Amino acid sequence: MWGFSFVPSNPILLVMPREELTAAIAAAREAGSLILQYYGGAYDVRNKNSDAAKGKLTGDALRSADYDPVTSADDAADAHLGEVLRSAFPQHGWLSEETADSPERLSAPSVWIVDPIDGTKEFLEGIPEFAVSIALVENGEPTVAALYNPAADEMYSAVKGGGTFLNGQRVFCSETQQLSEASLIVSRSEKARGEVDALEPSLKQVRPVGSVAYKLAVVAAGGADLNVSVQPKNEWDVCGGDLLVREAGGHMVDLEGQVRQYNQADPLINGGLAAGNQHLTSAILDAVRRTR
Repeated sequence: MWGFSFVPSNPILLVMPREELTAAIAAAREAGSLILQYYGGAYDVRNKNSDAAKGKLTGDALRSADYDPVTSADDAADAHLGEVLRSAFPQHGWLSEETADSPERLSAPSVWIVDPIDGTKEFLEGIPEFAVSIALVENGEPTVAALYNPAADEMYSAVKGGGTFLNGQRVFCSETQQLSEASLIVSRSEKARGEVDALEPSLKQVRPVGSVAYKLAVVAAGGADLNVSVQPKNEWDVCGGDLLVREAGGHMVDLEGQVRQYNQADPLINGGLAAGNQHLTSAILDAVRRTR
């Protein structure tokens, strides 16, 4: 699907694998299997932003900023991830998009940050660009990540200091240096609403891809040069992908150029994000500022 940047020789992990990484990979695969039982089939859906708006929407309504769907597949995956990971690691806090938040996590030195399905709109449309995202954060920094796209059977994983892997092969961010030669992947919804149109003249290519977590994974694997979002995101959307990009030689920052410290009282990240290699990320931030 993408032109991923695999290392040209047999990769070896640079640090010893952590038990949390092994558990996160297994849990992500299991949640992915659950999700595929619903994918293309029967499930319930509701809009978290409106009790009155129920059912499956299509077209412009689906891509409205006010439509925030959650399905029975999200709920099933969330329940499984919570049961498995919280039972195995009761010392870790918990923050998930589909679980009621608790302030207890703020005093925990380590916290699981989870999105059971990032890209629910793609799931609803039958587009195979959604992912289970699991990250472990320690003292504000992501240290373990497992991100699984079950529809494509793509498992991305990383541990701090150990590199990023796609289905067991080491991958890296693109080394492209010029915006005019760079490919940018963006939100389908932001693209549909015209929110990134002003960036297109600066780039070689702009294409929509579902799920911000998945977009970050694609950038980490060199399948695109950059990801930019101009809308706010939540920690569970990006935490795992942030570590994937870091360990692949790139970085992710907000549109003010700041690196996120995770497990904040308010998990909302205002103002969007940019991810890629450092040179391109700086260049696209300048381009974003010029369009404001």
